[in-house]
Amino acid sequence: MLKTTTLLIAGAGLLLSTQVAGAQNAGRNCAPRDVVVKRLSEKYGESRQSIGIGQQGVVMETFASSDTGTWTITVTTPTGLTCLVASGQSYEKLAEVAPAFESDA
Repeated sequence: MLKTTTLLIAGAGLLLSTQVAGAQNAGRNCAPRDVVVKRLSEKYGESRQSIGIGQQGVVMETFASSDTGTWTITVTTPTGLTCLVASGQSYEKLAEVAPAFESDA
């Protein structure tokens, strides 16, 4: 029983420290949406290319520049805090059609 309790306490401590570290790191990559959009536009020439709504009202957006090929994926919470999720090079806009599948009916 003591061994199980010790493991539970250690696990809870690890989880808490992970959440605190995540919140601290998020602060470095997050800002009000208007600030993020302005910086992406001014510094990288990126504009919004796509948008989607996730769970709990979170908005995912892709910003990209056709001139430089840079891209950034952001997530914005309902409170207006926008966080950078990923970024990279060689952005290409595609208009692919979903493949048709035969029905089993």
